[in-house]
Amino acid sequence: MFPFQSREMLTQHVSRSCSAKSCSCLQTYGPTAYDGTGRLLDRYLADGASCCPVFECNALCACSEACSNRVVGRGLALRLEVFPTGDRGWGVRALEEPVPRGTFVCEYAGEVIGLQEARRRQLSQGPGDNNYIIAVREHAGPGSVTETFVDPAAVGNVGRFLNHSCRPNLAMVPVRVHSALPRLALFACRDIDAGEELTFDYGGGGGGDGEGDGDVSRGGLGRQQATIEASRTEGLQRKACYCQAKNCSGFLPLDTSVLSS
Repeated sequence: MFPFQSREMLTQHVSRSCSAKSCSCLQTYGPTAYDGTGRLLDRYLADGASCCPVFECNALCACSEACSNRVVGRGLALRLEVFPTGDRGWGVRALEEPVPRGTFVCEYAGEVIGLQEARRRQLSQGPGDNNYIIAVREHAGPGSVTETFVDPAAVGNVGRFLNHSCRPNLAMVPVRVHSALPRLALFACRDIDAGEELTFDYGGGGGGDGEGDGDVSRGGLGRQQATIEASRTEGLQRKACYCQAKNCSGFLPLDTSVLSS
């Protein structure tokens, strides 16, 4: 179990929002990505969407903790449980009922490393080792790509226990909070029942209603329209997928770009 704020506390926190006339964050980065209750807007969750990046109010902003543009920066706000799945190792489920679409669930947090270190760690893994490294590539126009590599194997949070699904109920969105480095935030891409396992697509898909084809999720960098590709590769060999989704590909995503780039 992990620390959390109650749903009532969360609602009180996001009861007010910054004004574009007075907020330097909104003036610099554009309109907030959240509605008045702190839920991510639908355009950031639609399948195949390219949208503006997410910048939250931060320490340089004069607004209070009640601002609805402070969501990921406030941390975990739901009750989550790590549990044994039986056939897929450990998993994570929500104890809230329900978790509405657009709700921030948790971060995929870990050690931020460079490309060369990510390559070294992947090459040192054996066939039976789990690979937790996720590679996020943000595209902000022709020739403009920013890569972020996160490895929660040694230093991480509850996000490392999230399993893959070919029909996920979470979507990953890079969110910047007082830093150029994005925080890999996971939002509900549909309403989630209490006790339902939380999953995301290791290959980077999974927006919309959870029935996407798993190719691309979204995010961004800078003021331009942008897309994000996020991938977590399970070793160098194809491993069977046990998500049991109707559209299951039969195997976990395999991305060798870290080794070939």
